[in-house]
This record gives sequence, C-alpha cells and structure tokens, in this order.
Amino acid sequence: MMRCHAMISARWIFLLWLVACWTVSVSPGQAQENGKESERATEKAFYAGKTVRMIVGAGVGGGFHVFSRMIAPYLAETLGATVIVENQPGAGGLVALNRLYTAPPDGLQISLANGTMAASAQLTGYARFDLASFSYLSTVGTPPGLWLVAPNSPFREVQQAIDAKQRWRWASAGGTSMLGIGAALTCEALKLDCHVVQGYKSSAEAALSVMRGETDAIYVPESSANQFVNARQNWALATISRTRSRYFPNRPTIFEAAKMDADGIWVMDFLSNIEKLGRVFLAPPGIPPARLAWLQDAVRQTLHNPQLIAEGEKADRHVEYLDPVGSRQNVAAVVGSVTPEQRARVLKILSRD
Repeated sequence: MMRCHAMISARWIFLLWLVACWTVSVSPGQAQENGKESERATEKAFYAGKTVRMIVGAGVGGGFHVFSRMIAPYLAETLGATVIVENQPGAGGLVALNRLYTAPPDGLQISLANGTMAASAQLTGYARFDLASFSYLSTVGTPPGLWLVAPNSPFREVQQAIDAKQRWRWASAGGTSMLGIGAALTCEALKLDCHVVQGYKSSAEAALSVMRGETDAIYVPESSANQFVNARQNWALATISRTRSRYFPNRPTIFEAAKMDADGIWVMDFLSNIEKLGRVFLAPPGIPPARLAWLQDAVRQTLHNPQLIAEGEKADRHVEYLDPVGSRQNVAAVVGSVTPEQRARVLKILSRD
C-alpha cells in the first residue's frame, strides 16, 4: 500500500512539473502574439465574401472617382472581399462625408475623401462631423492644385490675368468642394473680381466648361490638371503652392507669379497648407480596434502593391502612402492651428459667390 501511494505521488509531481514547464515556455509576449493571430484570423474571416463600399463624394469622371476605381480591385484582393465604388455627389463631397460619419462602424464603408474639403467644412461650420473622430486608414498622396484656363485663353501668365481687371467665372462643384475652395481663396489672395459658378458634378465636367467658354477658370489637383492639359482642353497658369508641380516644372508657383501683400500671402499659404491634407482614406468612427487594425493593414499592403503603383504611374495617378497616424496628425495640425478670427475670415471668403 505504501509503495502504491508513493507511485501516485510521483506521477502527480511529474504532471505538475510538465504544467509548470509549459506555462514558463509560453511567455507573455508569445501569448499576446497568439492573441493577435487569433484576432487577425477572425477579421480575415469577417471580410471573406463581404461587400465593401468605397464612397466617392463626387460624380463619375473626377480625380477621386478615377483613383477609387483604380484602387478598388487591389483592395478587394487583399481583403478577400468585393469592393464596389459608389458615387454620392453633393455639396462638393460634404454629403458623402456626413453620411460616412454616421454609417455603421462595421468596416464595410470607406471613402477616399478630399482632406481639403473636409477640413474647410469643419473650420467654417458646414460639417456635421468631427474630422478628428473618423477612423483613419491612410493618405494617398497630397497633390497641389493648379489654376487652369482655356487652351485659347489670351492669358498665359498670372500677372496678365490680374492686370485684365475682368470678372472671372470659376467652375465649381459647390462652395465646400475643392474646386470652390481653391477658386474663392485664390480670388481673395489676388484681389480678383470673381463669380464661382456652382453645380458641376466633377472636375472633368468643370474643366470642359472652361474649354467651352461657359467659365473662365478652374482649380484642380495636379494629376487632373495634367490629364486636362495633355488632352489640350486647358492651359496651366500656375501651381497654387510653395513648390512647383512635378507635371508642370516650367510653370511658376503662385508665389513666384504674383505680387501679393501680407494678407494675400496668408490666404495662399492657408490654401496650400490645407491642400497638404490630400486624398485621405477614412472610415466611420468607432470601428472595433481589431477590425480597424486589419483594415488599416489591408490598405497599407494595397497601396504598396507594385502593380497598383505601376498602374498609377502609367496613368499619372501617383500612389503615395502616408500611415494612419501621420494622416491624423496632419489634419490635427491644420484644424487646430486656425484662430477664431482666421476661421471667421475663411468662412466669409467661402460664403461669397
């Protein structure tokens, strides 16, 4: 009997030793990684077979539509989901962003949005969202804007346009659209007599209105400007930035081309700074952390896909990745740096026709 009891005790000691060894062998770091791996598997399974809607706040044919259509199939492959591009034009993209802000936080709606429009709308009180509260996925390039005129325009330099003392009609998709913001601030800085013509559904449609003589000028990002100029439907006067455009290295910046007083320089710098917010990839607030991390990583992988980058280069649609943290910091720096007086000034400028 004593011998049997000793054998049982020895077996229990051996089993306890095995448990202790196993517990020691799984370090806290390994346990955490195992947990992350389990979360990744769960989120991968969630997206499998689902449909993700990529919202575009403008009509078909504009730069954001083209970029979204180009990115969608690559993101679908990364996520293992179907990604469809859905146009929701209205108020220069503001309608789509307001809807995205209140959309279900399930990670199935995203948008490649205009950071310039979004920040301006919040600064001037037109937005029904807090830009800082969105879920940030990345930024896809920060192109400067260009001032375009008709190909047969008598104006080939900015100073000629200023000296003409004419009333300028600028094509716009809405007062809060990038086209409208760029037009209003450019006119203010250069003290031009301007009328911003609203209602064009995309930058492509607005650019055609300039070529047809319905309007006199348009403000668009450099990639779209390059497309329109290469098609011989527009002419580039200047880049609205402190640095020249990669596409138009022989065309001056607005700071090189025009003599502005201190107030005009502030207005132009404000415009060029909010342009740096670029094409920002957003999702609704409140997405669960594990799902958001999975979606952010899928976007990162997608935007580093060599095939996508090559396709973008070929189409003059450059894909330049900035991570979610940097994207959020850029927005915070712009929105948080404007004084109440400056905010009121910008609102007054953008409220003019």
